[in-house]
Amino acid sequence: MSAKIRTQEEIAARVKALESMLIEQGVMTTPAIDRMVEIYENEVGPQLGAKVVAKAWSDADFKARLIADATEACQELGIGGLQGEDMVVLENTEGVHNVIVCTLCSCYPWPVLGLPPNWYKDPQYRAAISREPRQVLRESFNFTVPDSVEVRVWDSSSEMRYWVLPQRPAGTEGWTEEQLLPLVTRDSMIGVGPVGVVAS
Repeated sequence: MSAKIRTQEEIAARVKALESMLIEQGVMTTPAIDRMVEIYENEVGPQLGAKVVAKAWSDADFKARLIADATEACQELGIGGLQGEDMVVLENTEGVHNVIVCTLCSCYPWPVLGLPPNWYKDPQYRAAISREPRQVLRESFNFTVPDSVEVRVWDSSSEMRYWVLPQRPAGTEGWTEEQLLPLVTRDSMIGVGPVGVVAS
């Protein structure tokens, strides 16, 4: 990430201080915080989005349903809930690369991507990705989209939460959903990073 965007260490220190304060003041308990972490690590989050993507890569009928109505298609897999009521999936193709942002706040499809990363909520990211998406992807994420590919930036809101269906990597024909899962990254579903590399 760019030096302009707050470092993970700074954010982690701030979160730890806030957690300690909430516990000391009796607002939260350690078990309650641990349960919240468990929910977002295991019950919602990018591993569920990866499951949806892997199924879409493997099942053309499901992919069509996902693109037509992402919320309903995700519910077929038991995935949904708060912040996932109005989801729209944007398919990356050979000619189009999609990126999501929320310029007003940090609207984000929690059921499939978990909590938004801190940089996603950063005002500098929100402003810059809308103006100069290629530059932000290159300089902040070390991710270069070829000039021949159009970059489209989609602005999420409380009424419409976008996320990206990345392109299936070449060389994965015949792979099972379980084999495909590790290739799907959170950043690829936001549009700021690639899918995983297929081992040669």
